[in-house]
Amino acid sequence: MRARGERAAVNERIREISQLDRLVHEPVRLQILMFLQEVEEADFLYLQREGGFTQGNLSGHLSKLEDAGYVRIRKLFKGKTPLTVCRLTAAGEKALRTYCEQMRGIMQR
Repeated sequence: MRARGERAAVNERIREISQLDRLVHEPVRLQILMFLQEVEEADFLYLQREGGFTQGNLSGHLSKLEDAGYVRIRKLFKGKTPLTVCRLTAAGEKALRTYCEQMRGIMQR
């Protein structure tokens, strides 16, 4: 049986986990944000290839990130070929940084 102090610490960690940004915490969206953090911008096919995502899965997650203001999506043409270009916004950068700081704090306890 755990001592009262240990239970309190576990309960605190659980509470902290429940406070994480669920939009960022979802693994596919976290991967997308991390990819975009490393490059100035990335096209849809790059993200799909690097993450091993299906077209529909990536599209759905990008839409959620765009709705939250974490990602900016532009539709362009390269010649006659459509091109979807994604970029991490300042809000997305902040959300990812906050999430990482929170996770580090949780894991260090």
